[in-house]
Amino acid sequence: MSFLMRVQVPDQPGALGLLASALGRADVDILSVDVVERDASYAVDDLVVEIPRGSFPDGLITAAEGIEGVQVISVRPFVGVLDTHRELELIDVVAGTIGDRLQTLVDGLPRVLSVGWAMIVGMGKDGPYRVVGSPAAPESHSAAAPWLPLRAPAALDENADWVPESWRQVNTTVAAAPLGEENRAVLIGRPGGPEFRPSEVARLGHMAGIVATVLG
Repeated sequence: MSFLMRVQVPDQPGALGLLASALGRADVDILSVDVVERDASYAVDDLVVEIPRGSFPDGLITAAEGIEGVQVISVRPFVGVLDTHRELELIDVVAGTIGDRLQTLVDGLPRVLSVGWAMIVGMGKDGPYRVVGSPAAPESHSAAAPWLPLRAPAALDENADWVPESWRQVNTTVAAAPLGEENRAVLIGRPGGPEFRPSEVARLGHMAGIVATVLG
C-alpha cells in the first residue's frame, strides 16, 4: 500500500540519506521524493512510499522520527502518480481543450498539487456559487465566502464560520487563488491536511494566473 508522507528534514548533507536508510530498514520502499519547500535550516519533502502488505503506517512515523531532527508532518494513503512538476503540461491541456476548459483545469489540479479536490467558485448577486468541481469535490459548498473578492492566492482558515461542517469533519485544509477576476477563484481542498505551505499557495497562484490569461 502506498502513502504520501510529508516530512521536515534538516537541510544538511546526508540527512535525506539517513532518512532513506531508516525507512529501508523498516522495509519501506521510497517511490518518489519531491521538495516542497526549503530554507536555510530545513527542507519539507513529500515522499511517496510503499509499505509491505499487512504493515501499518505508524511504522513510517517511528522509523522516520528515529532520525535526529526529522519531523513527520502528515501521512495519508496515496493512489496514482505524483505529478507535482507538471503544471505546464496541465496548462497546455487546458489551452488545447475544446469544450469546458475550467472542468479540465479542476480535474487536473488534484494530481498536480497533491490535493483531494478542486473547484471554481464565483460570487453573484445571491452569494457564492460553484461553477465546476473535480470528481471528488464535495457537493456541499458554503453559503458565504467572506474571503471573496480575492486579490492574491492565500491559504484560508479552515476553521472559519463559512467552512461547511462536512469539510471540518475530515479536517480539510483549503487554499484559493483568483482566476482572472477578484470575484472568481480556484479553491482547493486537502482532506486530512497537512496545511498548505507558502510555496504550494504560490504554485496555485501562478497556475491560476496563467490559465486566466489563456482563457482570456
